[in-house]
Amino acid sequence: MDVDSYVLPGCFLKGIQVVELASSDEAELQRFFERAPDYFIAVNGEPATPTQAHEELQEPLPAGWTCRRMYWLGYRDAEGRLVAVVNIAADLLALGVWHIGLLLVDVRLHGSGLAQRLHADLEVWAVRNGARWFRLTVVIGNTRAERFWPRLGYVQVRIREGVTMGRQLNNVSIQVKALASGRVDEYLALVERDRPATA
Repeated sequence: MDVDSYVLPGCFLKGIQVVELASSDEAELQRFFERAPDYFIAVNGEPATPTQAHEELQEPLPAGWTCRRMYWLGYRDAEGRLVAVVNIAADLLALGVWHIGLLLVDVRLHGSGLAQRLHADLEVWAVRNGARWFRLTVVIGNTRAERFWPRLGYVQVRIREGVTMGRQLNNVSIQVKALASGRVDEYLALVERDRPATA
């Protein structure tokens, strides 16, 4: 099943429009990142660098990894301002695995329920387009993320130690959420690198 490039996830929150971000949005995305220093310090050990948006939009997948389609989604309010961004890869590592690389909400809207609502909308969209699992990486020590994702049904499948991210070395929790037609044991049978016993 191919994902239609023009069909983006919906957003049931009034006044929010979902758009696909491109290189022409780089300066705006950079300003958005600069308003989220706590996230970047937790993950990379420093605030967003001056070239953060460019690097994020252009960053290739790790060597040997493939995906069917990479999305950078922007959520705009009624005034056209970015209030959230999502990076998601369809069919990463295996068919049916959709990896959320980033889900970042404007700091002014933390605690508003926006992140949970966006995730619910993403899930509907992804399942409609063949997703069986969501996968993501949580930096251990990023307490906000460590609390947030399990509440949405994510379970840890393994820990990776010594992952370089920005200026720091992180231990990370690989987490998976089984969607409509998937199970975590099926995921682990499919994605060898995320099995707990794998070196």
